[in-house]
Amino acid sequence: MATRAAARKAAKNHPIPLVKRWQTVLNGCNIPQLELADGLTRWLVISRACVFSMSFTSGMLGLLIAAEQVGIGNVNWLLGILAVIGVVAAHASNNLLNDYFDVRQGVDTEDYPRAQYSTHPILGGLTTPKGLLLAAGLLNLVDLAIMLYLFSQRGILIVAFAVAGLLLSLLYTSVLKRAGLGELTALIVWGPLMIGGTAFAASGVISPAIWVLSLPYGLIVASVLIGKHIDKIKPDKKVGVNSVPVLLGEKRSLQLNKVTFIIFYILILAMVFLKYTGPWVLLTFLAIPRLRQTWKAYSEPKPAKAPAGWTVWPLWYVSWAMLFNRKAGEFFTLGLLLNLATPYVVGLFS
Repeated sequence: MATRAAARKAAKNHPIPLVKRWQTVLNGCNIPQLELADGLTRWLVISRACVFSMSFTSGMLGLLIAAEQVGIGNVNWLLGILAVIGVVAAHASNNLLNDYFDVRQGVDTEDYPRAQYSTHPILGGLTTPKGLLLAAGLLNLVDLAIMLYLFSQRGILIVAFAVAGLLLSLLYTSVLKRAGLGELTALIVWGPLMIGGTAFAASGVISPAIWVLSLPYGLIVASVLIGKHIDKIKPDKKVGVNSVPVLLGEKRSLQLNKVTFIIFYILILAMVFLKYTGPWVLLTFLAIPRLRQTWKAYSEPKPAKAPAGWTVWPLWYVSWAMLFNRKAGEFFTLGLLLNLATPYVVGLFS
């Protein structure tokens, strides 16, 4: 009881206001004087909530793609929203389990990047291995409850989406990222599984158009993982993690990520040309200024030390990929919303 009271008192003395604390962690993964922070802020850091935007965006894209494909009136919005909650919870659980198993397998150590760019949940004393497993278990229970309800409404295919995602996330740490398959796994999970699965939950329909529409954003989620693994080439080699950047080397991996950015836009143009989606998704081209910044960072040597305000050093390339991912994802989402809204707006003036 005394320990909890002391923690509450310390949180009140934190120099950053409560809501801004959460915003700071969501934007930059870290916060100054974490030891004084409230419990929610600490768990946002522990779960790496700064990357949840990718899962939330995948879920929202799936929901909006469903609405565009079958019509707004034919979408079950409750089921779609539950699916969005489910994919974010699954992402959080995966992050926790990843940290747990990486410590057990000797990958995460004090001198490994994971413990340098952010306080490690276990190595940094934020929680215990048991606490990490308990939190992951609770999140999986939430996902199980959502899956069972969606199954009652949509049938066995929902279970297939959920189980496939769970298996890939469990195999990611122990097998897939060590065998150069982690990046492909990210494309599959954040693309067809999350976007396609949410679209199916919301509409009861899965079609070739939905599969294709899930690929562009899944691809730039994979680019974030490629960027992260570029940052970790040397330490990953030491611990036997044969990621794609370890296999290709830094120069070729930087070029690979540039190619993924280009393919993202090729896919956007192809989807509009094939009329799989409406023209408003071309708003993603407004993210090109951010892409230019990312491209520049990928074309120049990594700085010797962290620039002012850089919160996840020694990570570098992943942050630029993430910045492009967020901006392109925002415009992709906005484009789908405008595709849905345009017929109603036109109808008002016709």
